[in-house]
Amino acid sequence: MTDRTYSPIDRLIGAADDALTTLFGSPGGTGRPSPANGMADGEMTAAERQTAARLMRVNHVGEICAQALYQSQAITARSEDLRRTMAQTALEEADHLRWCEQRIDALGGRKSLLNPLWYGGSFAIGALAGLTGDRWNLGFLEETERQVEGHLNNHLSRLPEADRASRAVVDQMKIDETSHAQKARNAGATELPDLVKQLMRTVSRIMTGTAHWV
Repeated sequence: MTDRTYSPIDRLIGAADDALTTLFGSPGGTGRPSPANGMADGEMTAAERQTAARLMRVNHVGEICAQALYQSQAITARSEDLRRTMAQTALEEADHLRWCEQRIDALGGRKSLLNPLWYGGSFAIGALAGLTGDRWNLGFLEETERQVEGHLNNHLSRLPEADRASRAVVDQMKIDETSHAQKARNAGATELPDLVKQLMRTVSRIMTGTAHWV
């Protein structure tokens, strides 16, 4: 059996379906169980639970953005190998999305009200990255994952020690992000200019700062 070749229209239809599933459905991902499964939290104050819920909401927004980025990068990638890489990365990130949503629910929090905005903006950025060529596309993936890794380290320092379940989720997410960045580097990622990296950090700060509250 030969692999089907998808047209640009096919990919756009698939992207629309992915967007609806990400924003309003239940992305399946790879089906990995949450690292939080079977893990009992310690005693937390109401303020600690609120802090944890807000941090996991920010992480959830990050995964919404990751879905949009990698789906749009897959559409605009020039090689089938890179499309498959982006699609697989998006699939693994969908696990993170599900895990974060489960923790938000368990902590009595809510998802960001601006998720459609985050998705749309990230989709446009990912498409632009893809149009610059595959090596730059991979470079954008690598830098995104490196910055997310730093962001998750920051959250581990801020999550309550008693919230063992959320900490387990963030720990596994960090492991996955490091792996994704290394795979992009091994596949031939081009190092992004410092100005682009700084712009990415600025956009990320605006997004995370807003998502913490809205």
